[in-house]
Amino acid sequence: MPGRERVMRMSVEQPLWRALTGYRILTLLYAIGLFISAYDAFVRPWVAIAYFAVLAGWTLATLPKVANAAGCTKRFLAADLTIALAGILLTRVADDASRIEAGGPTLPSIWTAGAVLAFAIKGGWRWAAFASTLVAVANLVERGAPTRDTVHNVLLVCIASVAIGYVVEVARASERTLARALEIEAATRERERLARDIHDSVLQVLAMVQRRGNALGGEAAELGRMAGEQEVALRSLVSGGLVPVSHASEDASEGAVVRVVEESDDPGERDGADGAGAARGPVDLRALLTPYAGARVTLSEPGAPVPLGPHAARELAAAVGAALDNVRGHAGADASAWILVEDEPDEVIVTVRDDGPGIPDGRLAQAEGEGRLGVALSIRGRLRDIGGTAEVISVPGQGTEVELKIPRARTGTGGTRGKAERG
Repeated sequence: MPGRERVMRMSVEQPLWRALTGYRILTLLYAIGLFISAYDAFVRPWVAIAYFAVLAGWTLATLPKVANAAGCTKRFLAADLTIALAGILLTRVADDASRIEAGGPTLPSIWTAGAVLAFAIKGGWRWAAFASTLVAVANLVERGAPTRDTVHNVLLVCIASVAIGYVVEVARASERTLARALEIEAATRERERLARDIHDSVLQVLAMVQRRGNALGGEAAELGRMAGEQEVALRSLVSGGLVPVSHASEDASEGAVVRVVEESDDPGERDGADGAGAARGPVDLRALLTPYAGARVTLSEPGAPVPLGPHAARELAAAVGAALDNVRGHAGADASAWILVEDEPDEVIVTVRDDGPGIPDGRLAQAEGEGRLGVALSIRGRLRDIGGTAEVISVPGQGTEVELKIPRARTGTGGTRGKAERG
């Protein structure tokens, strides 16, 4: 099945908002249960009943507000914390003083922590510290004097909310970093693709114009010189640094939105941008390599079709073409080349060999540093993009061999196994 594109929203905050929604409901039920179990001990139970009616209505009505960061506005947070603080202070009005002095729970009980956690998730540890401080002051006013249980509970809420707020801030920074890294990776891959296309077409034409112009002399030589200058400038451009990325990753408050390409198990079945409208079924690699055969290029292939995904087959054939261009450009017009296709059960191997002078040690690295990216991009880059590998073996004076390998799908196209005998 061809690759398909989907959009995935990445956010560590969303699970926290869902957890907070459940927490508010459960702690509401818990606070009401505490009140019912101690109903006879309250001196003014009607105050508590009125407060719980407001608390229940508020909690249920504002569930959409705590479902995500967008709904949890500053105005909502202020109102939510006000209700929690009011419940703490009303405890002294509704409950018996002896129960309060003995460390009895406040009316909202642990529901208050949910209001503080909303501050933490929305604004980070600083907001959490502000909200927990107000809760601490309200608890001290309600108790009348600090007690061990009061200090313990206040510190627990403060430390937990500040820690969660800090984790949320770190997670947001990580999301922005990840989004930027993915943008850079996408920009780099696009630059490599464009560089391959330029190398395979424009740069070679400019190099040919330079050679022909110098050979013809006169005005043609001047044209050749200009073409040479443009070739150098273009090589510097395609081998330069990364292209600038957008600032879309700077806004990650709702989570980084990352476009993901779901790739099939077969690298050969990944559809590229240029595959729109192309055949979806397997392509016989032999048909794409046959045009390269000629008087000085011998093609040896199995007697059976070598099926590959259309995008992988085109890229592999283009890499073979780039290798043959290198033979013509560096081994000379009289050099001979051989293309060997091997169809193995788990991979397809294409070898391009020539009888030229070979490549001196270190020449490939030097060429890449000079912006000559024929091997780096047109061959290795293409194979890397489709999940394959490219290996260049050369001994000075004994020619060069380029071995291209593409793994087959674990389930998918599986051609008849065949291997051409080396001549």
